[in-house]
Amino acid sequence: MTEPTDSVDRPSAVRRRTLEAAARIGSADPEGIDFQHAVLCQVGIPRSRTAGKVFERHSGFVSVRLEAGALFDGEGFVEQPLPYGTRPRLTLVYASGYALRYRTREIDLGSSLREFMRRLGLDDSGGERGNYRGMREQIQALAACRMTIGMNIRGRAITLKTEGPVEEFEAWLPGHAGQHGLWPASLRLSEKFYDSLQDFSVPLDPRALGALKDSALAMDIYMWLAHRMCRIRQAAGQYLPWAQLREQFGQEYAEIRNFKKKFVPALRRVMAVYPAARIDSVYGGLQLYACPPPIARLSVLLPRREALLPASSAESAPRPVRASPPLPR
Repeated sequence: MTEPTDSVDRPSAVRRRTLEAAARIGSADPEGIDFQHAVLCQVGIPRSRTAGKVFERHSGFVSVRLEAGALFDGEGFVEQPLPYGTRPRLTLVYASGYALRYRTREIDLGSSLREFMRRLGLDDSGGERGNYRGMREQIQALAACRMTIGMNIRGRAITLKTEGPVEEFEAWLPGHAGQHGLWPASLRLSEKFYDSLQDFSVPLDPRALGALKDSALAMDIYMWLAHRMCRIRQAAGQYLPWAQLREQFGQEYAEIRNFKKKFVPALRRVMAVYPAARIDSVYGGLQLYACPPPIARLSVLLPRREALLPASSAESAPRPVRASPPLPR
């Protein structure tokens, strides 16, 4: 199996962006709030290009299954790959936040690909051969895919067949009004996905996501901690062994040591933009301690019910044998 190439420790520009975001987060409240589905905070979509048409990921009592689909291009159906990387993650966060703020399934993506990429804070240079093409391909893959969510809640096995987060994808045909390739004239979330957002959504700091937008792994870790840290109940914290973390975040890695080489630098970046997070490096894993979420609940107009999913099965994992120094920031 090929190891992922997700880079999380690029040179100065990325570090500078992370430090600048950390300074802003530490000194002021965010001007806006992003949201992500709680299940996708616990089990993410692929981070790198994935062969095949089906992707599954499991974490404790929650599972997600993605199946690649097809889109009609005006003449026939075109098979799409599975979505992967940072672009579909940022798109889902944008769509989820837009849906919750405006109480609508109709998502405004802007009049052009350039405008939408600017809304996401992405580099809109490179034209058709660069960032534009990659963004359009990932939105099409996301729009075409089918998603099934599985949850074990209080002894009940629940299967949510959303038929994908996107129910309708209406696009301009190539050459229409200056558009190149399929770009959505409109995008509508599926009713089941939208309804589940009302019940299971996690508020996120857009400044943190902006700082981590180059790394799908760092984004996944941040969203997971935003969902998880405030729900730790044990006074001594929660121990997570590396084997458990690899199962949740690094199923693509054949060996734990290779997974740790990617996970630890990404976690350090996340802790910089989530300053309240308290995490220690301990023998055989990590120790997480209860702390406030990135966005205080009192500052959020809550959906119908709080986003509470079953805790990971790692809660029952044995305590660490001995501790190492705290994880450096």
